[in-house]
Amino acid sequence: QLQNKILILTICAAGIGGTFQYGYNISIINAPASYIQMFMNTTWLERMGVPLESNVILLLWSFTVSAYPLGGLTGAVVAGPMAIMLGRKMSLLLNNVFVIIAATLSGFSRMAKSFEMIMLSRFFTGVNAGVSMNIQPMYLAESAPKKLRGAVALTSASFTALGLVLGQVVGLRELLGGEESWPFLLASNVVPALIQLTALPWFPESPRYLLIDCGDKESCISALQKLRGTSDLSTELEEMLAEQAAVKGQRAKNPWELFQNPALRWQLVSVVVLSSAMQLCGNDSMYFYAAYVFQEAGIPQDKIPYVVIGTGSCELITSVTCNMIIDYAGRRPLLLGGYIFMAGWAIIFMVALSQQTQISWMPYLSMACIFAYILSFGIGPAGVTGVLPTEVFDQMSRPAAYMICGSLLWFNLFLVGTAFPFIVKSLAHFCYIPFLVVCVCTALYVWFFLPETKGKSFLEISEEFRKRNFRSKTRAGFYRGPEEIKTTTL
Repeated sequence: QLQNKILILTICAAGIGGTFQYGYNISIINAPASYIQMFMNTTWLERMGVPLESNVILLLWSFTVSAYPLGGLTGAVVAGPMAIMLGRKMSLLLNNVFVIIAATLSGFSRMAKSFEMIMLSRFFTGVNAGVSMNIQPMYLAESAPKKLRGAVALTSASFTALGLVLGQVVGLRELLGGEESWPFLLASNVVPALIQLTALPWFPESPRYLLIDCGDKESCISALQKLRGTSDLSTELEEMLAEQAAVKGQRAKNPWELFQNPALRWQLVSVVVLSSAMQLCGNDSMYFYAAYVFQEAGIPQDKIPYVVIGTGSCELITSVTCNMIIDYAGRRPLLLGGYIFMAGWAIIFMVALSQQTQISWMPYLSMACIFAYILSFGIGPAGVTGVLPTEVFDQMSRPAAYMICGSLLWFNLFLVGTAFPFIVKSLAHFCYIPFLVVCVCTALYVWFFLPETKGKSFLEISEEFRKRNFRSKTRAGFYRGPEEIKTTTL
């Protein structure tokens, strides 16, 4: 039972201008794609007197689309220093400036007859998403009580899925997806930003940040009392003070210092593997295939956007379900189950695609595979991956860890977006083989190397990883052969 409605309201205020924007801005660009390409052509014709060739329009469009992950990568890199210097809450508030700039640029792009403004607007939108994807889970996990930490941090994934679905709905022709209204569709992301700017200032900063980073015990107690709705905070405060003592005298680490520190080796490997797998598992590419598969299944062209909303809703339903069960089921079973099921569905999907024209009911099996794949992704990998960096790193390493995770996430999103059309071209129906390999390898990694973090304090988790990081040294403590040989050659 949640003790206090303040915690629920904090989650909503952080989410609506946070990861909600990531999902929303990914999906609103799909509906007006053809109109924006026409706008690019007519603008160029007015300027130069000659129309653009189709391959140049395609190139300009791919620049527009790839500006988003490029901005995301920039946002992920600046998120770490922002979280350390400004605090978690202030960073989220300041982050809305990027969206306001983006909405202004895209809203006035047609009036100014400039498609470059749309590209720039997508870059700023990406910066906003990059910052919020890193700082929101950190802020929420640090503000949540231990037994609800997984569920609270996982709301980030639910807000992403909610943004995705709402973006698909608002992008329908009947709403803002028409030829006349697309600048308003692209500028509509200013609404969540304004809601967050109004609501979030009323809620407390992360208690852990106040105590461990700022050394302000009074503010920390006041924030805890608001969030918990109770004055009995002795055990939780004790844990935080122990954590503060453990990092006493240390400063916030830089990303490269994490790579150099042997005490953080397994934590870093775990989050690198899982952050990369989240984008390289092929979930986003399922959306790429959705329209084609639905068309093959005989769904009329004008009805396809409504069915695509169903795919987004799948992710929303599973991430909310995952929210409810993560603190009962644990992190490992959800990740393992998600990747194993995705591997299974990938095999069935490739078989179904190869038999699409031969067997009449195969398109329906392909459709089922798309929904099942997205459901499997939503139940585990989509949410748990974002929670892990908060749990496996201490307060001083956490912002740097999120910088590494965020950078990988956006780089891989860019990589998959660029490479997938070529993979489809070369492998045809078997284009899911690379994704299948990723899913199997990730499941094996989780099974053999990832410890469970459910219901443990941050210090207990650190201790478990410390044993892992230094286990190999204690085992190999007696053999000094190669080291001696090395020193003689020197």
